[in-house]
Amino acid sequence: MISLKRQVGFTLLEIMVVVFIIGIVVSVVTYNAFGVDPKEEVNEESRRLQVLIDMASDFAVLNQLQMGLYLDLENNTYEFLSLDEDEQWVPVVNQKFFVKREFPEDIKVELSLDGLPWQDEDVLFDREIFDEDLSIRDEGVSIGDEEDLPPPPPQIFILSSGDITPFELRLIHQDESRETEPFYFALQGKDTIPVELIGPEPL
Repeated sequence: MISLKRQVGFTLLEIMVVVFIIGIVVSVVTYNAFGVDPKEEVNEESRRLQVLIDMASDFAVLNQLQMGLYLDLENNTYEFLSLDEDEQWVPVVNQKFFVKREFPEDIKVELSLDGLPWQDEDVLFDREIFDEDLSIRDEGVSIGDEEDLPPPPPQIFILSSGDITPFELRLIHQDESRETEPFYFALQGKDTIPVELIGPEPL
């Protein structure tokens, strides 16, 4: 009686396939960890926002809309808004280019208007919570109910006349996990489009 022995081990082809897969995994991990140039990343994000602001200005002029750019510095997001018939700032609908976007985690944003830094707290005085004597208005204010407050207005106005709010917006890269010096790209708006892109500049 002839006994058949079961072959133990891997064939050369199986070993080659495993080595090939390991090589792909290592190359992907290496690229994600070391292959992304921070300056390219911030430059791309800056150019995207530059193009979107210029597009929003053209859109506002063509459709005779009053628009604006709202930057949520606390949550690191930005969103384009338009003024509706009730004179309320609302998100731009049916326009995928103007939806809310989030900056990458390693990018910090700083906004300056009229040469002065903008803080999120500044918007408190633009939401009709205070009257002329800085007393709290009774109407429209519900303590602890944020949904009853009107949406915050944009910091940068993009008007149907083609005018925009003069501003400087810095996209700063400062990653302590990498041995790279902090730097930034800056978007500068001067009354009308196009928006100018400057950088990279050392911080």
